[in-house]
Amino acid sequence: VQLQASGGGLVQAGGSLRLSCAASGRLFSAYTMSWFRQAPGKDREFVGGVKRSSSTITYEDSVKGRFTISRDVAKNTMYLQMNNLRPEDTAIYYCAASPTIITSQLRVPSSYQNWGQGTLVTVSS
Repeated sequence: VQLQASGGGLVQAGGSLRLSCAASGRLFSAYTMSWFRQAPGKDREFVGGVKRSSSTITYEDSVKGRFTISRDVAKNTMYLQMNNLRPEDTAIYYCAASPTIITSQLRVPSSYQNWGQGTLVTVSS
């Protein structure tokens, strides 16, 4: 599956953005899909993901209650709605997909075979 992330930009603290991840090439619903982010000088970290088998959505603790992941199967697109953004949310955001992943691997970047190109989110204070 090929992934294309979009929707990043510059926003003030407290603002909102919606990122999109458009998938093509394979059956969208057959993949576990997640969002990761990487801030300058830091490791890539898990933001949230949707498991293919159960559609269970898991979030990293610091974004719970502020970020929401959704999928539109008809459009082969996953979304990340980000509200109440903070300066520490500044990062390049990536979408990732894997056809075979177990719960313990969900947060591990190396578990994903397919990655989008990333979209930059900058939150000013």
